[in-house]
Amino acid sequence: MIRALAASAAALALCVAAAPAAAQNWQAIAQQDLTAARDALKADHPAVVVPGPGDTFRAWVDAGYDQIAAEIPRVRGARDYFYVLQGYAGGFRDNNIRLNPSYEPLPAWFAAATPNFATAWRDGGYVVSWVKSGVRGLPPLGARVISCDDQPIEEFAQVRLDRWEGNLQLEAERVRTAPYLLWDRDNSFAPGVPRQCRFQDGRRQRNFVLTTAITSEDDRRAAWAASVYTAPTPLAVETVDGRGWIHVHTLEADADWTAFYAAVEAQRDLLQGPNGVVIDLRGASGTDAEATRRGYGLANRLWTVEYTAPRQPEAGTIVYRATPGNREWYAQTLARMEADPLFVAESMPVIEQTRAIVAAFDAAIAAGQPSFTLDGRAAAPDTGAANPVQGRVVVLIDGGCSGGCLDVVDLLKNLPNVVLAGAPTNADSIFIEATDIRLPSNYGDLSFGHKAWTTRERGHNVPHTPQVPYTGNPTDETAVRAWVNGLFAG
Repeated sequence: MIRALAASAAALALCVAAAPAAAQNWQAIAQQDLTAARDALKADHPAVVVPGPGDTFRAWVDAGYDQIAAEIPRVRGARDYFYVLQGYAGGFRDNNIRLNPSYEPLPAWFAAATPNFATAWRDGGYVVSWVKSGVRGLPPLGARVISCDDQPIEEFAQVRLDRWEGNLQLEAERVRTAPYLLWDRDNSFAPGVPRQCRFQDGRRQRNFVLTTAITSEDDRRAAWAASVYTAPTPLAVETVDGRGWIHVHTLEADADWTAFYAAVEAQRDLLQGPNGVVIDLRGASGTDAEATRRGYGLANRLWTVEYTAPRQPEAGTIVYRATPGNREWYAQTLARMEADPLFVAESMPVIEQTRAIVAAFDAAIAAGQPSFTLDGRAAAPDTGAANPVQGRVVVLIDGGCSGGCLDVVDLLKNLPNVVLAGAPTNADSIFIEATDIRLPSNYGDLSFGHKAWTTRERGHNVPHTPQVPYTGNPTDETAVRAWVNGLFAG
C-alpha cells in the first residue's frame, strides 16, 4: 500500500509500504493504466449500445483518452497519476465510472498549500467560508469571489476544478469541490493558485493578493468543516424536540448496522408516532453492491416489508451488452451463489434468474447480437398492508447523498407523508451494477456499471431535488435543526 504523506507536495511521492514504487516511471504507469481503462470500457460498457444516455460516453471514450494521454509527459509522480485517472473518468459525466488509486486516499481536506482561507458554494457562487485567525490581508467571511487574475470566476473554476476534482455540471459536486477553488492540490494539469482575486464585500468590490502557505492538518480540516457538511457520527438514533431523528450519514459496510437496526427497533413506537420523524441522509454515500439493501433495511423496519415492497421502483427493462467479459461477470457470480449452501437454500429464485441471464448471454453471443434485453424484477403486489408511520417524515438530503443513497430516496419519496428537504443530492447514471477491475500497474482500480436500466423512473444523471430547499449555511447544525423543526409546524 502506498501512503501519500500530506506534509508537503514533495512528500506525496514517498511510499511508506512500497518504497521502490517512488522510483518507478509514473508516466509509464499512467499511460499503461489509462490505456487499459479505455480498452476495458470500450470492450464491455453498455453505453456503446444505448443511444441517448450513451452519447456522452461514445464522444469521450477515445477523444478523452487522446486529450489526457497528451498530458502524461507532465506527470511527476503519484499525485499526477491520480489526476490522470480523475481527468479521464470525469469526462464521462457518469458517477458510476470510477478510476481511483488502489492505495490509501488522501483525506478530503488535503492541500499542499492554501492561501489561509477557504471557499464554499453558496447561493450560486463561491463565498469565503473560513479564514485563518491572526493572518492579515485576507478577504472577510461571506465575501463572494468575482474573478481571479482578471478571469471570471466561473471560467476559472471550470478550468481548475471541472473533471479534475468533480463534475461541475452537478450542484452537489460544486459544493464538494468548492474548498479546492484556491487551494494548491498539487495537480500539474490545472492552473496554479492565482496571484490575486477580486471579491464582492457587501456593496464594494476589493482585490486581495493571495499568498499560499503550508497549513496544518487541523486548519485544513476546520476549513473543510466550515465549507462542506461533515456528520459527527455515521449512524445514530436520537430524540429531538419530541420526535425521532434517525442519522444515516453512511451506507458503507464498515458502520455498525447491527447496533443501529437494534436502536431503530427499540424506539420504533416513537419513530412511527404522530410527532413525526426525521431521516437524515446528508452525506450518506454508499458505493458497494449492498448499500441500497442497508438503506432499505431501515425503511422496512419503519414501514414493514409488506408496506414498502409494492412501493419500490419497478426494475422495468434492463439492457445487457453481449460481450464475453460481461458474461464472465455473471458466470462467476452464479458460481459463487451455487457454491454457497445457505444461498442455495434461501435464494433459489435469484440463482434461477442469474442462470437465465447467463443463458441469454450465451444465446446472444452465439448469434452475434451486440445486446439483448430482459425484464427486470417484477413489481411486488400490494397486499393492502396499513401504513404504520403516523406522522410526517422529513427526509433530509444534500449533495453527499450518492450511490445507494439515491436508490433509498427513490423508495422513500414514494411513501406517504414524506417530504424531501435540504439540498440536491448527487446523481448517477442508468448504467448500474459494478464491474471492478484492478489496473495493470496494481496502483489503480476501474469500476463501471455493466448493465443499463433504461426505464428507470429517475432519469440518467438526474439528482433528487428537495421539495423544501434549505438556503442557509449547511454547516450550521443549530440553524439546520431549527429549520427542520419548523417543517413540522402547522
